[in-house]
Amino acid sequence: MEYEGTVYRPPSEAYSLIVQVTIGCSHNGCKFCSMYKDKKFRVRELKDIIADLEQAKLDYSVVKRIFLADGDALVLETSKLRMILLKIKELFPGCERVGVYATPKDILAKSLEELRALKELGIGILYLGVESGSNEILKSINKGVTAENLIIAGRKVKESGIKLSTTLISGIGGREKISENAIESAKLISAINPDYVGFLTLMLENGTPIYKDVQDDIFHILTEDEVMFELREFLENVEVTNCIFRSNHASNYISLSGTMPGDKDKLLADIDLTLKGKYLYKQEEYRRL
Repeated sequence: MEYEGTVYRPPSEAYSLIVQVTIGCSHNGCKFCSMYKDKKFRVRELKDIIADLEQAKLDYSVVKRIFLADGDALVLETSKLRMILLKIKELFPGCERVGVYATPKDILAKSLEELRALKELGIGILYLGVESGSNEILKSINKGVTAENLIIAGRKVKESGIKLSTTLISGIGGREKISENAIESAKLISAINPDYVGFLTLMLENGTPIYKDVQDDIFHILTEDEVMFELREFLENVEVTNCIFRSNHASNYISLSGTMPGDKDKLLADIDLTLKGKYLYKQEEYRRL
């Protein structure tokens, strides 16, 4: 297996075989993101991807899950993805799931029939970075799409039968837009009703535009308590069915998890106890581990 540059994957793909089918991210313009800055986006040659899979077959006797990296493998033409997925079936008949990062534009570019075909070929989950449900915030971070685009994309994935994992970022709107980020994000997630929703917390990365905005006193980051208030307001307003909620990423000050709507009251109670001082916030230096 050969990897180019730093490789990223969702926490749930920690034990997956990672195969790069693209290098970098086709958008790679979000103001908060420091990922893939060492790479110029391109799609890898099919022969090189197949060679990596064949080498992995020699290196690993059992592979249960495979993650296709980098930032948006779904950007590949469906015919090329089909060949990759068929090769995975041939080499790893015990593979239970293939996961992929997907940008909203990637999803919107695929027809429902294409997504259903990809599901039959083994793609079991798509990871969609939503970030916020506020159009104003999405524009300010240069996400490149609107909330309406995200809803259409998310619903299309759900209709295809592929599991959908979404992520939001607490604090991405700054101190002035706490309620806007919480309420509009709750509306968006309610409209999509994904299988998973993860609420990360903004981490400042040196060299990103948002980092400079903080230095220039243009953008104001949230305190730990404000992060909790924002998350609480989101949970109060979101309406989903059988959605697994996670706020236990390395970036989060407090680890929270549950299945909504059943665990909503417990999640809110844990936030209230945190705000009262029963649970200690993770120290800043440990948020990067």
